[in-house]
Amino acid sequence: MEFLIWPGAALSLTGVFGLVYCIVLATRAKRAGGTDEEIRAKLQKVVALNLGSLLLSALGLMLVVVGIFLG
Repeated sequence: MEFLIWPGAALSLTGVFGLVYCIVLATRAKRAGGTDEEIRAKLQKVVALNLGSLLLSALGLMLVVVGIFLG
């Protein structure tokens, strides 16, 4: 079931890159300063992207595990 492992690894890696991007966005938002309300609004957008990246990474890891079990 190698055809499940490689796409799963690619999906998982894409999710990890998304998480790194979230870290960069959150750091930029905090360094930019502003009022608490402005920073909170920016970070709320980052939270949505963060959850999506986590979901993508988890789905990729599930594909890898299923591919290993069936292979």
